[in-house]
Amino acid sequence: MTALPIEDALPDLISALKNHGRAVLQAPPGAGKTTRVPLALLDSAIVPGKIVMLEPRRLATRASAERMASTLNEPVGKRIGYRMRGESRTGPETRIEVVTEGILTRMIQTDPELSGIGAVIFDEFHERSLNADLGLALCLEVRSALRDDLRLLVMSATLDAEPVAALLDDAPLITSQGRSFPVATHWLDRPLPPRSRLETAAADLVESVVSRTEGGVLCFLPGEGEIRRTAAALDGHLPSECEIMPLFGAMKPADQRRVLSPAPARRKVVLATSIAETSLTIDGIRVVVDAGRSRRARFDPGSGMSRLVTERVTRAEAEQRRGRAGRVAPGDCFRLWTKGEEGALSAFPPAEIESADLTGLSLELALWGASEDDLSFLTPPPAPAMAEARGLLQSLGALDSRNHVTDHGRALAAMPLHPRLGHMLALCGPATADLAALLADRDPLRGASSDLATRLRALRDPNTAHKDSRPALARLCEEAKRLRPIAPANASLGDLSIGAAAALAYPDRIGLRRKGAQPRYVLSGGKGAHLPDDDSLAGSRMIVATDTDGNPREARIRLAAPVAESEIRALFATRIKEVELCEWSRRSKRVDTRRQERLGAIVLSDQQWKDAPADAVRLAAIEGIRSLGLASLKPSKSFDLLRARIALAREILPDLPDPSEESLLATAEQWLGPYLGKACSEADFKSFDPTVALRDSMDWSLRQKLDQFAPPHYRTPLGREIAIDYAAPDPEISLRLQEMLGEGQHPSVAGRPLRVTLLSPAGRPVQTTMDLPGFWRGSYADVRKDMRARYPKHHWPEDPLQADPTLWAKPRK
Repeated sequence: MTALPIEDALPDLISALKNHGRAVLQAPPGAGKTTRVPLALLDSAIVPGKIVMLEPRRLATRASAERMASTLNEPVGKRIGYRMRGESRTGPETRIEVVTEGILTRMIQTDPELSGIGAVIFDEFHERSLNADLGLALCLEVRSALRDDLRLLVMSATLDAEPVAALLDDAPLITSQGRSFPVATHWLDRPLPPRSRLETAAADLVESVVSRTEGGVLCFLPGEGEIRRTAAALDGHLPSECEIMPLFGAMKPADQRRVLSPAPARRKVVLATSIAETSLTIDGIRVVVDAGRSRRARFDPGSGMSRLVTERVTRAEAEQRRGRAGRVAPGDCFRLWTKGEEGALSAFPPAEIESADLTGLSLELALWGASEDDLSFLTPPPAPAMAEARGLLQSLGALDSRNHVTDHGRALAAMPLHPRLGHMLALCGPATADLAALLADRDPLRGASSDLATRLRALRDPNTAHKDSRPALARLCEEAKRLRPIAPANASLGDLSIGAAAALAYPDRIGLRRKGAQPRYVLSGGKGAHLPDDDSLAGSRMIVATDTDGNPREARIRLAAPVAESEIRALFATRIKEVELCEWSRRSKRVDTRRQERLGAIVLSDQQWKDAPADAVRLAAIEGIRSLGLASLKPSKSFDLLRARIALAREILPDLPDPSEESLLATAEQWLGPYLGKACSEADFKSFDPTVALRDSMDWSLRQKLDQFAPPHYRTPLGREIAIDYAAPDPEISLRLQEMLGEGQHPSVAGRPLRVTLLSPAGRPVQTTMDLPGFWRGSYADVRKDMRARYPKHHWPEDPLQADPTLWAKPRK
């Protein structure tokens, strides 16, 4: 057998694990790390117990175990075994166990010491799945606290390995150069038209490539649907020696093995998902066709769970795919995009922990008894996503108010389902297995009405559905079969309607129709959603929306089920809260008092609260005044004058209240509240004068000081009171010149001179001054000369300081 490139790195790797107990291995695709490293560790005898190796996909798990077993000339299940959800091939002699990533988490949660396990290998860690990140964090904790003899090895093809080595306490970094043949890369001459179908373009490119190349062709497509449609487009368009061979995760194991096995008499045209990027060697491949799309897990706000979404490949993924053409001989890679478009591709795919639904992770951490800050994650989980996940788990009863796991949470963690669907299955039993399988996957009947009942009927009788939907329905049927045995037969709630069962999984998606003609809904979680006018559920008063388009403003409902209010009341009796509301309504501009029954954001019943406490009404009225501003109160010159006086006097008396609108509104509860009485609407406010309320907010001594330093009136030498205008830039009075005769001191308020406007007998200004004695000594003489001629009957003394004030005029003759 030809030596694999990884062989040169094995001595250093084994030495690192022997001396340090941890290592990071960086080796390109085709180096042989997946099948050779575990066997080398087994032969070295440095691992006293079982070796567990994680693979990100079921196909790679099964294929790598079978390849290693074949190397030892043994059947799978002896020294080499594998385990995944719903399938296990191990025995008492098994020393190397290949598992899917979620299996390791269950092993650690069941047995934190990992008894009997000597080493854990994380293969293809560059894919950065959520389960791999969690598994590594848990293993590091186990090694630190319980098992310092546990050996850890992280293997990757394209990952930046130095941060991983640092995470493993500066573990040794071993690099294998690998071996590959040259691959020529070809791009499109021009971009695909905007509305072109990916499957048609891929089929055209495959047909062209087959005619001008040799060897097997591996075409990367995002998913099963695209593979089937591309295969249909190629049917009858390829030479007779070509065999079209689909390869995706949901295929039967026997069909997957057939794709991987040699076929010397036929030319393979393999249409595969990204499972063919790593860990697998497909015999005879010389040509790669890359459609440029990848399907990866992302949190879908429409479904409330992680879903597979289709995105452009990254440069790292494209390079990984390209390398598959050079595994056995020189090859070619044809890319379904232009060379110019390549610059817009992201460098690496994001870590799943950055964009996935973290509900499952939150539950696992609670089960472990730790927070995300207690464990060493290569990429820490985002805090907002963790908070949202914990809130959902509390609503499902999986966590208590202190975020500690409950017995129900432990049961959900053991189920191979999202906690939402596990909660439903645990409470309703096997009868909801079909619904759980349907909600866990993508909609098999896209384009149909939103009614979940239509999908369930098709699931139970696939022949009633369009032929294109039948493969997906068949897969869902198999998943439902696997789920029924794990559902408790004596479930507490038993048989429920589709809507009621869905409400258990989606307590935040119970929708109540808004008033109006259009089918628009308020969801219990606080968001809005709508149905198309012609949808079969458009007339439903209450629904449960299990899937939406995720629009944050008002989402379009894609999947839903009707539900009766009586069912909701029975299921969520303890969560329905009686709420007494006394609040300002911006719409009606009055205090609104209501008694409501609420489930989250939806109002199940709403009645007027006629005997609302006066204090509550008053507080709501004050909020109304704050929203409308002081201008909503009765226009009052006395109120404006009082505010102006206070503003001026505060320079001397800082204990006076701040008369600015901002401050008065902020403190309205204290100074205005006791005087509002029954005023509770904008109309009431318009007749309410706040002057007395503001004046009485000051104690008697402070009011006396205010009147002393900033009096509302000026007392003239004749004893008349003249209102002081405090609205002017300087406090101001206006009065007849003769009334100020003999006044040798200029009047002032708050330590500032009054602006005095002296008027003629006809009431017209003749002089404005802020220095009355100076006016008498100066320009008065000119004023006297002019005024005596105009108003000869009035008193114009030559010496104004020695004259007496008067308002009298000489009598007519």
